[in-house]
Amino acid sequence: MDSCIFCKIIEGAIPAKKVYEDEDLIAIEDINPVAPHHVLLIPRKHVVNALDLTAEDDPLIGRIFRAAAAIAREWGVDERGFRIVQNNNADAGQSVFHIHFHLLAGRHLGWPPG
Repeated sequence: MDSCIFCKIIEGAIPAKKVYEDEDLIAIEDINPVAPHHVLLIPRKHVVNALDLTAEDDPLIGRIFRAAAAIAREWGVDERGFRIVQNNNADAGQSVFHIHFHLLAGRHLGWPPG
């Protein structure tokens, strides 16, 4: 997608601080963090949001959650706790229409969210 900021980050046209990368996804530090640890896990495949996922994407979603767990372990927040958030469309808070997951940790995360 020509105008997608995450596609541009994935291609290297826009710089970002990567914390993880493999053939299917990248994880970058959020430029507006809401927790001491806040990264975005972004699949290289452009999918708008969960409404556009297909059965073909099932292994990708599993890989994203495994990468999030690995990052949480690396940060040392796995035992204390972390949250993975994925927003769908504007009223839910999605502002970049390329599916991505927020990994939040390093502080108490209240419930309910929002």
